[in-house]
Amino acid sequence: RMNGRAFASALALNFVWMNASEVFRYFAFVMPMMREALPQIDSVAPMDLGVFLVWGLWDAILVAAVTGFVWIFLDRFGAGLRQALIGATLIWLTVFGLLWLGIFNMGLATVEILAVALPLAWAELAIAGLIVLWRYRS
Repeated sequence: RMNGRAFASALALNFVWMNASEVFRYFAFVMPMMREALPQIDSVAPMDLGVFLVWGLWDAILVAAVTGFVWIFLDRFGAGLRQALIGATLIWLTVFGLLWLGIFNMGLATVEILAVALPLAWAELAIAGLIVLWRYRS
């Protein structure tokens, strides 16, 4: 079932939540850990206007993917807590699992960075999935 107003509110709430979470994770953990692990790379983990604009595009795509996928998952498999967390976990594996696996495989991340970044990203998407569940049920 599609309730356009509820879906739009899930998108809006997730946009605010996930952008705040991404900014916090990047500045509090990822950026300093990447700079410490890779001092030989000039301006690793930068933040300037170009990076900020690409990051905005990344977040918009991520919010749309998470919200849309979890909504469809709930519609197909039932609107329960378990389904919301499974849907969020599947999109987390697809996006962040692939991203960080590739970064790690290229020697641009350490196990320590993954041990911090991946669980925080999962928590972000789990909460986003719960937001979708809440709005889906409305």
